Amino acid sequence: MGFWDTITDLVEAATPWSVAEAEAPAQETTEETTAETTQEETETKPEAAAEEPAAEEEAKEEEEEEEEEEEEEEEEELQDPKEVFEEECRNSKECAPAKHHYDECVERVTAAQSQEGGANEDCVEEFFHLVHCATACAAPKLFSVLK
Repeated sequence: MGFWDTITDLVEAATPWSVAEAEAPAQETTEETTAETTQEETETKPEAAAEEPAAEEEAKEEEEEEEEEEEEEEEEELQDPKEVFEEECRNSKECAPAKHHYDECVERVTAAQSQEGGANEDCVEEFFHLVHCATACAAPKLFSVLK
């Protein structure tokens, strides 16, 4: 492919109006063809009506199978042991001081918001202390459970 071929291909790609593409014109229908199609439709409708209940039953069966598979997948989902261990540690004696400070801060901030209309304090530092304590407590337990 030459240099000019590349440039022409790029120009053709960039200009959508260079090539006009249209669908084929619709065929004109006559009265004879419409009469033939209506006769064919009426002849095939009873057969189609007999097939529809069977098709509906198959569709229902497929939907039920899919629902059962989804339920099995949901049951197979495992719970993260890290979250379980951290929750236990947050409520344990080891992290009780950090949890106490965090709970006091939350009470203080919510009271200030309701009275003054806005608190000038947040509990981010206390929250991070609590999370750090829970993570440090849960880490040894977690590594013993992981495969």
